[in-house]
Amino acid sequence: MIKLHNTLSGGKEEFILVDKDGKNVNMYVCGVTPYDEVHLGHGRCYVVFDVVRRYLEYRGYKVKYIQNFTDIDDKIIKRANEKKIPYQELSQKFIDDYFVQMRKLNILDADSYPRVTENIEEIKKFIQKIIDNGYAYTVDGDVYFSVRKFKDYGKLSKRNIEDLRSGARVGVDERKEDPLDFALWKKAKEGEPFWESPWGNGRPGWHIECSAMSLGEFGFDTFDIHGGGLDLVFPHHENEIAQSEAAIGKQFAKYWLHNGFVTINKEKMSKSLGNFFTLREIFEKYDPMVVRYFLISNHYRSPLDFSDDKLEQAKNAWERLLNAIEKAEDMVKALPSGRLTEGSKKTVDSLVGEFEKAMDDDFNTPEALANIHGLANGIFVLEPINVCAEDVKYYLSKLKDLCGVLGLTIKDEAAIPPAILQLSEKRQMARKEKNWQLADELRKEIEKSGFTVEDTKAGPKIKKI
Repeated sequence: MIKLHNTLSGGKEEFILVDKDGKNVNMYVCGVTPYDEVHLGHGRCYVVFDVVRRYLEYRGYKVKYIQNFTDIDDKIIKRANEKKIPYQELSQKFIDDYFVQMRKLNILDADSYPRVTENIEEIKKFIQKIIDNGYAYTVDGDVYFSVRKFKDYGKLSKRNIEDLRSGARVGVDERKEDPLDFALWKKAKEGEPFWESPWGNGRPGWHIECSAMSLGEFGFDTFDIHGGGLDLVFPHHENEIAQSEAAIGKQFAKYWLHNGFVTINKEKMSKSLGNFFTLREIFEKYDPMVVRYFLISNHYRSPLDFSDDKLEQAKNAWERLLNAIEKAEDMVKALPSGRLTEGSKKTVDSLVGEFEKAMDDDFNTPEALANIHGLANGIFVLEPINVCAEDVKYYLSKLKDLCGVLGLTIKDEAAIPPAILQLSEKRQMARKEKNWQLADELRKEIEKSGFTVEDTKAGPKIKKI
């Protein structure tokens, strides 16, 4: 039985699927707004939900996983204007960067990545349905959701609407019927990108996109899991619930999962505090698998404090697992074949069972890692005189399997394709000619193909991501 902590109820609940067959899981996770490089906070969120997905699949569920891109937004428009480039070019640049960094972290691709700009018609229809149901109103080209008409507003964040009302800034937009009302459609300002609509030229508000695109993907019905960072609980996810349930007249998502913040010296990581680290920067110092190990070393709902010391601890722990695997592989080659002993099977099966028990309890990855290390410790104390190759193989296969469930994959170094070697040679020539722009473009092309190139004194070193 899997139990997970549901932000909606505030406690752990047994995981019971919407699907009557009990096998098909629909999961939606809020994606990035691509106006800058992805950072460690993004890494934590998407590693967390990658682990959730992997474990559910390990347990035999079929998961449909959707993650959006907010590819039109105030931040994107502002940054594109600053750089004097089209907003589409800016957003695509950082979407490309997203995939490069997430694949380094061994995050599985979602089944679909809907974008706002590709779903404008569906979003407009969704807004119209909310208007038709009496929960929204138009004002001079804008469309607002009427918060007070949705009686359950605040049920996710546990906020009282009267407290919110007293703290609202009344003067923000006097045209709104209530300061708490939020935009579903925003009238275009001069020079901004826009789409035509029944209410005037404009673009979707931030919250509406996730409702329209998630329900569109899942057939406009209640789905199982909605995930995202803790910072999205209010107002984003609260508003998603209100507008979605106002439109479809039923529960939006059954279980709400939120990962905790990444902190630096106990303070939330943010650009304004100057304690902001991109994944690209971190990968220059640490193997992505070390970073992934670090990101799952705390329970997903707890804060995760970042420091070089903690990454070093993760590095040592990960290297211990790699050393155990290397030792086991050497032992398998050296030992004679035989029959798996009852003692080895009992020890390994017990640790696997404890791993599953930990993960069944709201995806407790620290406890799960402890049991993986139990398997590694078992390998280190195996005495060749007492075991055969089959004993070691059993330890090894389960150790690799459980690492894989957490996305900690030991990659076999495959042969480098000739096309990648050619790109690397061209890049090396560009570097010699000090054509840094071309060299950077070729590096990105190599990364898009699933490889990374590292410049060493001995020349470029190519690895599979």
